[in-house]
Amino acid sequence: SIKMDLLHTNGVLIIQHLQRDYRAYQDFLNFMSHVGDPRNIFSIYFPLWFQLNQVVGTKMIWVAVIGDWFNLIFKWILFGHRPYWWVQETMIYPNQSSPCLEQFPITCETGPGSPSGHAMGSSCIWYVMVTAALSYTVRWKDKSAVTLHRLTWSFLWSIFWIIQISVCVSRVFIATHFPHQVILGVFAGILVAEAFEHTPAIQTASLRVYIKTNLFLFIFALGFYLALKLLDIDLLWSVPKAKKWCANPDWINIDTTPFAGLVRNLGALFGLGLGINSEMFILSCKGKNSCKISFRILCIAASLATLQLYNFIKIPSHTEYLFYILSFCKSAAMPLTVVALVPYCVHSLMRTAEKKLN
Repeated sequence: SIKMDLLHTNGVLIIQHLQRDYRAYQDFLNFMSHVGDPRNIFSIYFPLWFQLNQVVGTKMIWVAVIGDWFNLIFKWILFGHRPYWWVQETMIYPNQSSPCLEQFPITCETGPGSPSGHAMGSSCIWYVMVTAALSYTVRWKDKSAVTLHRLTWSFLWSIFWIIQISVCVSRVFIATHFPHQVILGVFAGILVAEAFEHTPAIQTASLRVYIKTNLFLFIFALGFYLALKLLDIDLLWSVPKAKKWCANPDWINIDTTPFAGLVRNLGALFGLGLGINSEMFILSCKGKNSCKISFRILCIAASLATLQLYNFIKIPSHTEYLFYILSFCKSAAMPLTVVALVPYCVHSLMRTAEKKLN
């Protein structure tokens, strides 16, 4: 449509401006793109928050998973192009004088571009973290505390918007998104996070609820894909475009395909449900040691260290179905480690140390 072409052409001008005039900030912008990576939710933000506040940590996984699932469905519905391939295929520019957009190792994502998954994931998770932090200060009643709460409110929301704007600019800078796609991602993420502010049932969900939720999300997404495929609509249309127009074939990663994200999120949700409903979680995180600061600090440190080791596990990608199965298992192992395995080991060590002292 004419309006979409106008958005795209204006977006290309903005990308060119950023790549030309903000070259000095390239390292910072690439870093902010990594900050917005949804995978950081499971390896950094969740381990920190779950040991500090299990309610917030649990909500964080649910928001991340459901938010990314909605992002996938929106991508399939909106058919959003990415700048780095759109400029090569559009007929808008005369005489094949398409603009030259620089690409980077993190540019060549293979899924559709709208809305931005990085912007959506970043906004929903930071929204959860900011509202959780402010929930502690809102209880203060005396006059000086109210003033402090207002200052804290202003500071935290300023940080929130600085991070979101930085993530959005970084995604536009590397030519993987148009400006309207990152803006849509930010506000979609906020809506998902706000919805879970009013969904307390997730805190008491049984393993059966987690399994049913996983099955629903998977069957709906797969059914949606197959139904449109029967109508001769290929929802994986973006993958060959990415492979065709990516400047370096080595930058194409199967981990960025639509189904890879779906499998990763379903694994994380299943691992959380398995961990929270395990005997190890009840003995450790619900036992007497769970209230000790030393226990929580040890769990955070051990969880973060252990999860970094998962980064060294490279899943073979030569067989697509095997990749998805192993990706599900790896993703399930991460929250299970944070929720059950690490706390139980720390709890056992502390109990052994206490027995020796007695």
